Amino acid sequence: MSSPSRMNTSVLQTIDPARDFAGVRALAEGDMQRIDALVRQRLASDVVLINQIADHIIAGGGKRLRPMLHALAARTAGYNGDKHIKLAAVIEFIHTSTLLHDDVVDESDLRRGRKTANALWGNAASVLVGDFLYSRSFQLMVELDDMRIMRILADTTNTIAEGEVLQLLNIGNADVDEAAYLAVIERKTAVLFAAATQLGGLLGGLPEAQVAALRRYGMQLGYAFQIADDLLDYISDTRTLGKNIGDDLAEGKPTLPLIYALQRVGAEQAKEMRHAIEHGGLGSLDHIITAIRESGALERTRECALRHARAAREALALLPASSYRDALATLADYSVQRTF
Repeated sequence: MSSPSRMNTSVLQTIDPARDFAGVRALAEGDMQRIDALVRQRLASDVVLINQIADHIIAGGGKRLRPMLHALAARTAGYNGDKHIKLAAVIEFIHTSTLLHDDVVDESDLRRGRKTANALWGNAASVLVGDFLYSRSFQLMVELDDMRIMRILADTTNTIAEGEVLQLLNIGNADVDEAAYLAVIERKTAVLFAAATQLGGLLGGLPEAQVAALRRYGMQLGYAFQIADDLLDYISDTRTLGKNIGDDLAEGKPTLPLIYALQRVGAEQAKEMRHAIEHGGLGSLDHIITAIRESGALERTRECALRHARAAREALALLPASSYRDALATLADYSVQRTF
C-alpha cells in the first residue's frame, strides 16, 4: 500500500474487496494473532457451558473487524506499546455479547452460516453467556487502569443498549423513516466502531483534533458497514450472507431498502410491504424483493452507504500518511464493496 501525502476521497478505489481485505489483514497480522490468543485465554471459564458456547463462537470465525480497526488506528497514531491488545479484546467481547443478545431478541437460528448459540443451547444460556462476556470486558478494562478508556467504553456500552431497545421499538413499525433507522444504526453499530478508532488515537497520544478525526472515521464506517449489510439481506444468498435471506423482513425490521421502496412503490405494493413489516413472515418475499428492485431502492441504499464510506475516507485526511492509514481507507472501501 502506498502512503500518499494527500488522499483521493472523491471515489472509492477498491477493485477486489477480498484481495484488499487480505492485504489489510496481513498488515495487522502480528497484532491480530496476539489479540486472538488473548480472546481465547480470557474466554476460558471453569463453567463448562460457558466454554462450550465460547468455543462455538470462536469456531464461527468472523473477521474480528472491530478489534482490527482498533489495532490499525493505534498504529496509525504511532502507538508502539501493548495496551491496544487488551483493549482490542475488550472491544471484541462487547461486540460478541451483543451478537448473542441480538440472536435471542431476533430469534435467529443462523449466523455466519452456522447455527446460533441460542438455537443450540437455548435463549437463557445465550443471554447469560452474553452477560459473562460483558462482565469479562469490564474486568479487562479495569486492568488497563485508565479512566478515559473506561469512560468511553462505559458510555459506548450504554449507548449500544439504548440502540437495542430503539430497534426493538421499531420492529413491526412500517412508519419508521430514514432518520429513525439511522438513529438505531448510530447507537447499535456505529458507536462501537467509533470507540474502537477513537481509543486507538487516544493510546497514541494524538492531538484532540486527530483523535476526533479517528472517531469520526469510525462512526462513518459503522454507518456504511451496517447500511451495506442491510442491503445484502435483499441481494445476497444464504451461502455468502451467512444468514437466512429475508431475515430482516421476517423479523419485521424496516431497514433502508424497505424504507426507500415504500416512498416510491404503488399503493398495492406499499400495502403488501407494510403488512409484511407489521406481521413478519416471508409469504410475500419474492413480490417484495421485485418491488424493491423496480423502485430503485437498492441503488439509493448503496449510494447512501457509499456517502458514509466517502465521509470515513475524508476524515482520515487529518491523520499522518502511513500504510496503516491506507489500510483504514481500504476498510472504508471494503465496508460497501464486500461480498462476504
